[in-house]
Amino acid sequence: MKFNEIAKNARLDQRLSLRQFCQEAGLDPSNWSKIERGVNPPSGDPEIMERIADKLKLFGDSRKEFFDAADIARSQIPADILSDEDLVRKLPAFFRVMRGNQMTQEQADMLLADIRKQHTPTPPPTL
Repeated sequence: MKFNEIAKNARLDQRLSLRQFCQEAGLDPSNWSKIERGVNPPSGDPEIMERIADKLKLFGDSRKEFFDAADIARSQIPADILSDEDLVRKLPAFFRVMRGNQMTQEQADMLLADIRKQHTPTPPPTL
C-alpha cells in the first residue's frame, strides 16, 4: 500500500476529519491534503513523522509499514536498511534483478541464502 493510502486510512480509522487531524497534529490542512492525495511526498523530518504516527495511533508493524512507505514515497531507502553494511553490499545485486538483468544461479542462491540468514532467528544456546 502506498503512503498516501496508509495515512488517509489511518486518519479515517481514528474518525478524524482532515481539518481536525491537522489541527491536533500541528499540520497545514492544504499540505496534508496533497500528501493524502499522493501529490506531495511526506515530510522527511523524523520528529514530524513520529508526531503524525503517534496521532494516527500506529504501533508495531503498522508503524513500520507507515515509515517504510514514507521512505519509498520520498524515493529513499529506509535508514535501518542503510545502517546494515552487509545488506547494503547486497543491494546492487537486488537492483540488477529488479531491473531484469539476469543473475547466475550461484549468485541467486547466495542472495537467497543471505536473505534467509537475515530473517532466520538464531536458536537459543543449549545448556
